[in-house]
Amino acid sequence: MQESFDLLVERIISTAPQILAALVTFVLLVIIGRLASNGVGKLLGNDRGKAVKQTRLIKRLIRWAFNVLGLVIALKLVGLTQVATSFIAAGGVVAVVLGFAFREIGENLLAGLFLSISRSFDVGDLIESNGIRGVVKRIEIRDVHIRTADGCDIFIPSATIYKNSLHNFTRDGLRRGRFTVGIDYGDDPKKAREVLLSTVEENSFTLAEPKTNVQISGFTPTYIELEIFFWINTFSEGPELSEVRSQVMSACHKVLAEHGFTFSSNVTTAVDILPVSVKMTSEKN
Repeated sequence: MQESFDLLVERIISTAPQILAALVTFVLLVIIGRLASNGVGKLLGNDRGKAVKQTRLIKRLIRWAFNVLGLVIALKLVGLTQVATSFIAAGGVVAVVLGFAFREIGENLLAGLFLSISRSFDVGDLIESNGIRGVVKRIEIRDVHIRTADGCDIFIPSATIYKNSLHNFTRDGLRRGRFTVGIDYGDDPKKAREVLLSTVEENSFTLAEPKTNVQISGFTPTYIELEIFFWINTFSEGPELSEVRSQVMSACHKVLAEHGFTFSSNVTTAVDILPVSVKMTSEKN
């Protein structure tokens, strides 16, 4: 027993440099992992209170990746290469099994991570994806919570948004409004365009740049169709696009009526039927 103990002590002493190097390497990689996760957290903006869960998950994954790397290198430094290889192989098998078992969940999680890093949209943006439009209320790793205009809360899987085209209507703060109006063929379309253009530009919420545009968009059997385009800034304090559109349409209706234009539903090709007075007389024989 004494010989076995002495042999064990000698082995420990002989391998002490490798053990020390393994411990130093493991601790060093753990520290690097923490520093890297904190740096990534700052880059993702975890101090702005947005996407907090995503940022925490990414930081945790980075720390665990460095911890596992440090453990594998430490095992190899102390001569346990076979154990380290088995550890990596077992982890790979477990990852494959879990990947098949939770494929959809993993797909959504991975898509959520990419969405968090790319930041193609944020909370408060008006987006449309896969035919669903609404304001973003919350961004999770697994899904995105949006609220539609009719008050419906929809949770779209992250993979659905990541794989389909995304329309962001408020990323740069500019939104375009449009509507059409018809005038009679007997009216002057050039004058109508000038009147409508000046009326839309007078609204305090429409922008001078990009410019307002009024153009002839078509000729229907009953009227000439004019299409009006204008822009608003969603970042500024003011009403939403629907309210500005209503204001502009009301002003255009009023100014067209004041200038004697026959427009929209007033346009008709029907023949007016005038009242006819009939006088009945009787003759006596």
